[in-house]
Amino acid sequence: MAGSVRTSERQRIALVLLDNFSMIAFSSIIEPLRLANRLIGDDFYEWKTYSIAGSEVSASNGCRVSVDGSIEELDDADITLLCAGVDVERIPLSRELGIRLRRLNARGRTYGAVCTASYVLARYNLLEGRRCTIHWENLRSFREEFPDVEVSADIFAIDRNCITCAGGMAALDMMLRVIAIQHGAYLAHEIAEMALYHNIRSGESAQRHDLETRTGISNTKILDAIRIMDLHIEDPLSCQQLAMTVNLSPRQLERLFRRHFDCTPGQYYLKLRLETARDLLRRTNRAVLDVAIACGFASTSHFTKCYRERYGCTPTEERQNYFWAQGSRRNSNTTARAASR
Repeated sequence: MAGSVRTSERQRIALVLLDNFSMIAFSSIIEPLRLANRLIGDDFYEWKTYSIAGSEVSASNGCRVSVDGSIEELDDADITLLCAGVDVERIPLSRELGIRLRRLNARGRTYGAVCTASYVLARYNLLEGRRCTIHWENLRSFREEFPDVEVSADIFAIDRNCITCAGGMAALDMMLRVIAIQHGAYLAHEIAEMALYHNIRSGESAQRHDLETRTGISNTKILDAIRIMDLHIEDPLSCQQLAMTVNLSPRQLERLFRRHFDCTPGQYYLKLRLETARDLLRRTNRAVLDVAIACGFASTSHFTKCYRERYGCTPTEERQNYFWAQGSRRNSNTTARAASR
């Protein structure tokens, strides 16, 4: 992928849609290809859509999309991308899909993932020795689940024949980069103008707004303290240690947090740790004790007490209730599809 591709070679793109895929990311993959063909004046890019069984797939917004075939028809595409979205951790692995992806990799074909589908590639062991990215909501749990995979918070990553993006509009930036590699930057910028997209981002761009924008706070001391908290979820610092790192006294730091958040630094820190724990409970199968330790709790009893006080349920109940809700939603979607036939 890093080298240029001769413009005389047509490019076949295969898009494998997984349950609850992101519609905005899917559209952002296809639309720049369509616009490229229009500006080139030829169908240089050809794309087909696939699902595991060849049946229609529901996006996370509820829209159902028909596909061109099943993964058994997935042959020798130049670029094959998995498109996923919410609840990617619950998607059953298809042995056939893994076989075909490995075959494409062995042939030197480009493969990759859109939005959260890097999780699926990691489960197939197709990210070993590759740099990748994933949507920021899944980033922490991905790192916990696959500690040996090099994953970044960039909007997209291109590493040899593996391309991944964080979803949303990042898929547009990634495809514009692919088109620029194959046809030059001028065409990519023409496509961006057609799409009224004025600032093409590099892969190293950050996924999220900066902390100041997200919190609405400009005080550098309190922002530095929050950043340090986020870096020390597993090994939480004391209020005195936090204050020392930002060159304040514990009393000064507490006054700042009470003024901006109406809570103490310790209460804010605990909220961050519990939010992280909730994410891990929902997105991974790690034991409750492992989740507790990963979030800086010395025992499950203390973890459970704090969790119940914040969320009104135990960590075990959180996981059971979340799984039940997801299963109920999938069953409802299946019933609705059956009734529409």
